[in-house]
Amino acid sequence: MRISSSFDGGNIECLSCASPEDIRLAIRKDNESDFYQWFFFRLTGARREECILKIENAGGAAYPAGWKDYRACASYDGRDWFRVPTEFADGVLTFRHKPERDSVYFAYFAPYSMTRHAGLIARALAHPLVRLEVPGTTLDGQDIDLLHIGEDGPDKKQCWFLARQHPGETMAEHWMEGFLARLLDGADPVSRELLKSAVFHVVPNMNPDGSRRGHLRTNAAGANLNREWQNPTLERSPEVYVVRGAMEALGVDFCLDVHGDEAIPYNFLANTAGIPSLSDRQKALQQAYPAALLRASPDFQTTHGYPENQPGKANLTMCTNYLGETFGCLALTLEMPFKDNNAAPDHRAGWSPARSRKLGAANLDALYAVLADL
Repeated sequence: MRISSSFDGGNIECLSCASPEDIRLAIRKDNESDFYQWFFFRLTGARREECILKIENAGGAAYPAGWKDYRACASYDGRDWFRVPTEFADGVLTFRHKPERDSVYFAYFAPYSMTRHAGLIARALAHPLVRLEVPGTTLDGQDIDLLHIGEDGPDKKQCWFLARQHPGETMAEHWMEGFLARLLDGADPVSRELLKSAVFHVVPNMNPDGSRRGHLRTNAAGANLNREWQNPTLERSPEVYVVRGAMEALGVDFCLDVHGDEAIPYNFLANTAGIPSLSDRQKALQQAYPAALLRASPDFQTTHGYPENQPGKANLTMCTNYLGETFGCLALTLEMPFKDNNAAPDHRAGWSPARSRKLGAANLDALYAVLADL
């Protein structure tokens, strides 16, 4: 038997795999950081063996509450991901599987490689309304891809969509696939109308370095990008520095920052209720957008989520809080589960890439409902 993770997005340390029933593992920390929870690795040589895999340092992970009722993801081909029996006890995450083939992958959530990211960009650029800008590079020298979609005009709204500030939240880029596919579908009436009134600026992956390195939450320097928006630097957080610069040049009327949440088994939105300059217009939009998304997708809900910040108490280092305060715009954070969606569970796949893509597409209906009021 062999455990390997020396590939794009891989992360695991094999402590022992002498016996299929006693495979002991540990997750590596993000570089220059204490964050860890993302894992992605391959097991070979265990076909038709009853395997018991134990991640022994799971109790020290960034969000141990994320292991409650969690089931690990598995795949034979990297495309079809299913869940396997998993339990968390005494700080150890244990999952069991009897592989049908000589090779099986396990991951915290279905991965999204930088190769797949390149394909997403290439498909988008096949559309005549799409232009690619590379406003800068990461600390590891990777391009930061910014898509501009639509024709500029003096009265057009500037709508921004960001994903994977936290690289282990791979559902966010799966979401982007569904969002972009619908936005660029000329036969879709909602997308056609949106592009008449708005220009879209899309960063499908804000953190290429963390994605390739197999990080949960940080970039190559160990920076949590969603705590860098007030004072980003090229030395520590170039990803935020250059995207924020593009926003300052173009303006922001709307921003949706797409994430995943380790612990909460629902899809939900977080708003900017605690920013000091919160206006009545922003308050109304913060009610209208989730109401419209609720109508557009039964996979969304508004009962479960984060508590709202008290007035004036928002953390302005965070993306949506900073943008809402700086631009007076509607800025929201969308969270999806690593587990299942308890509002509509899927026993085989849990929350999945396919459902993430559908939710991405549904957000265009919500934006259409509020666009005139942005």
